[in-house]
Amino acid sequence: MTPDRLSRAVLRSARELGFVDVPERAGLRPRGAREWGTGIAMRLAGPAGMTGAEAAARLRERLVAQAGVRDVEVVGGGFLNIRLAEGADAELLRELLARPRPAALPEDPARDAERWAAAGGAGGALLVQRDENPLFRVRYAHARSRALERGARALGVSPEPGAAALETAQERALLAALGEQVWSAGRLVRVADAFLETERARSALPVGDEKPGAAHRARLALAQAAGAVLAGGLLRLGISAPDHV
Repeated sequence: MTPDRLSRAVLRSARELGFVDVPERAGLRPRGAREWGTGIAMRLAGPAGMTGAEAAARLRERLVAQAGVRDVEVVGGGFLNIRLAEGADAELLRELLARPRPAALPEDPARDAERWAAAGGAGGALLVQRDENPLFRVRYAHARSRALERGARALGVSPEPGAAALETAQERALLAALGEQVWSAGRLVRVADAFLETERARSALPVGDEKPGAAHRARLALAQAAGAVLAGGLLRLGISAPDHV
């Protein structure tokens, strides 16, 4: 059960229960490790003549029966906390890695800066190639992911979602950002920052005398998924995603 599939399951359950004016997205927000929250029940309650808690309770009955859902809790008068079963992380990474790699755009600093600013990013993008520039971090994180991919090929290490647990705080933050359903400059910054923090904490590739193992294969899958999301997101904004920065 990936976040996208969970969103569809929430919306399908709402329609099957007869709620009207069901939105296109469930508005999922990361709440913790394999946990997502949504306030959709409070939005649906009014037209149905229910309280938020009543609408949430009806949705909960449907959602707890979904494959891949471990538990659903109603809190705060109608907010749903949905906890996914083990294996959700690997499923998300497999889905992201299966997406076709987008065609590269030619680099054009003026165009990229303009489009980043139009998407809500900081002004002056690409004019200052430093960490305080969010677009620089996004593009650098993408290039770092591609460098890890090249290094992995040289070492004969292949990405393998689920080969080992991804449980550090940095890895959990990155998985949450990867699972977000929005395509925005802010989401790309969150993915980039979480990915770079993850790499600083534990490299995806063996270091020194380390032998490649299951943990490296799992972390490499996480790194390549981050790169795929960054490349896809930049393309959606009409911004180049070079392999080297």
